[in-house]
This record gives sequence, C-alpha cells and structure tokens, in this order.
Amino acid sequence: MKEILREIGMIARALDSISNIEFKNYKLTKGQYLYLVRICENPGIIQEKLAEMIKVDRTTAARAIQKLEMNGFIEKKDDEHNKKINKLFPTEKGRSVFPFIKKENDHSNNVALAGFTESEADSLFHLLQRVRKNIEFDWEIVKKGNKRNY
Repeated sequence: MKEILREIGMIARALDSISNIEFKNYKLTKGQYLYLVRICENPGIIQEKLAEMIKVDRTTAARAIQKLEMNGFIEKKDDEHNKKINKLFPTEKGRSVFPFIKKENDHSNNVALAGFTESEADSLFHLLQRVRKNIEFDWEIVKKGNKRNY
C-alpha cells in the first residue's frame, strides 16, 4: 500500500514550517495564521465552528484564539441573541495581515502544482477532498471520545 498519508503529512509540515518562519515578522506563530485566515474569511464565526473547520479540538482552538486576541489580530463580540456565544472578528491589524497570508498561500499553491496540468490539479483537488471526507468520519468518532475499529 502506498504511504499517501505520510506524503500528505510531510507536505503539511513543510508548508507549516515555511509559513511559521515567513509570518514571524507579524508575530504569528504555530499555525495561528490558519485561524486568522478563517476568521477573516468568515467574520462572526464562533469558536466551535472554527475548530471544526481547522480540524482541531476546542482547547487547541481556544489557545490560538486567545493568543490572536492578546496580540490584537482578532476580537470577540457577544452574540446579540445569546450572551454565552462569542463571535470572532478580525481587527484592523488582522485584516491588514490577511492579504500577505493569502499571497503566501497562493504562492505555495503555485509551487506545489508546478508542472501539473489544470486537469491534473482538478483531479488532485477532488481526490484530496475525498480523502478528507473519509478521514472526517473517523475524526468525528474519535472527537466524541469513541475508539476506532482497526
């Protein structure tokens, strides 16, 4: 069997390492840029939905969100109907960094897909979406405290 997940992991770690180095000047560390991008793309998102989008547990998301808030990239606002719910919004500082993060992401996509035809890139995208959907099923099971059957 091909070690596809090993390859995906190496790609993800390499890109994360590059991003962490390149975003250091903005004082964004340890993947915080992922959260900031999703908040910029989805202003008013709640923490639980954000954690689900990024595929992390709530505690990990809470730590990253707290750091982003402390560093002035995002702000929490109470939901007008339910004061227990905090909505997340980018600040001016967060919005000003977003274009650079997006530019870096676009560059990384172009580098990753160099030499691919448009058809190959489309196929890869759809195949990876299928892989993600397959994994999401187990992620939901484990996230709820259950064990997978091997």
